[in-house]
Amino acid sequence: MESSNSNTIKNYEFEDLQYANNYRSAILKEFLPYLKGEIIEVGAGIGQFTELLKTINDAKRILTIEPHEPFVKKIKQTLPDIESIRGTIKSVNLNSQWDAIVCVNVLEHIKDDLDELKYYNQLLENNGGNLCLFVPARKELYSDIDALFGHYRRYNRKELISKLNQSGFNIVKMHYFNFIGYFSWFLIFKMFKTRTFNPTAVKTFDKYILPVMHSWEYNFVRPPFGQSLIAVAKAG
Repeated sequence: MESSNSNTIKNYEFEDLQYANNYRSAILKEFLPYLKGEIIEVGAGIGQFTELLKTINDAKRILTIEPHEPFVKKIKQTLPDIESIRGTIKSVNLNSQWDAIVCVNVLEHIKDDLDELKYYNQLLENNGGNLCLFVPARKELYSDIDALFGHYRRYNRKELISKLNQSGFNIVKMHYFNFIGYFSWFLIFKMFKTRTFNPTAVKTFDKYILPVMHSWEYNFVRPPFGQSLIAVAKAG
């Protein structure tokens, strides 16, 4: 993500979506069985998801990486016990060993995503660690707001499977997430070309719709398509 987009990123990730607490908790629930030991969070922003990672009993160490200095300062202020560095994944020495990497709504911002995934694999391969990946899905949903937020792409299953395999990962699970969100995104951002989130709508969706919808998706049937893709892949 480029520094020139910092105000946009702030509005997108940390103002309107600050109300999406159940949304973040649902993502963590999907990843929880695969998170333990020494964990890297890539693109931590101001630490909203980091706060959830702190609750993991099996986490021995959490390192957050974030390219934007104001966001790193914010993490250090609000989460002083978390190790945070300004930079990218290549700021992490390949000689270090890690058990998991968490990457939530970050990979779409990286032009050479294949190179990024390969570096993740190198950091995880000695321990046979897990990559916990969450990305925007479905190319047909790509809209003005994606471009505004600095998204190079949205992913479909076939593309993500191919890139993970090319990077040396073995896929443990992959499925779409947020079935209803697919239709709302298409209507609001694709058809009506809205360029901002509505905080009231975010609160309503997160409080009343997301918990019921994710419970169904998690416990009964995974959706055939959705607003996002979740993947867990093992290095090696």
